[in-house]
Amino acid sequence: MRPIDDVKNWMTMFRWIVKLIRDEYGIEESRLTRHAQLESELGLSIEQVEEMLQIIAGSFTIRFPDGTLNEVLKLEELCMLASWLKGLYKHPEFLSDGFTATCRAQNPAAMAA
Repeated sequence: MRPIDDVKNWMTMFRWIVKLIRDEYGIEESRLTRHAQLESELGLSIEQVEEMLQIIAGSFTIRFPDGTLNEVLKLEELCMLASWLKGLYKHPEFLSDGFTATCRAQNPAAMAA
């Protein structure tokens, strides 16, 4: 498992996820911009994105609800969501109300943020 000690906010979460994608999937870091779409621009398959969600969830002890891939398309959105679920960031405004409720029910740290 990758160390998470330095992850204190959404920007350090972003850096952590960029390194994960770079190292695990061999994508050049220069392509891993905030607005890069996970599947269409980075070329990650749905299976790879789901695997990445599992790695993030396991590392940070968070739960991504079913339907996450319907809510998150861009690298920045994934980072904001993971950060919020961990209690490191405010509620991302792009999330639907139903998904937000499910996230909060599964992740106690998201309740406070």
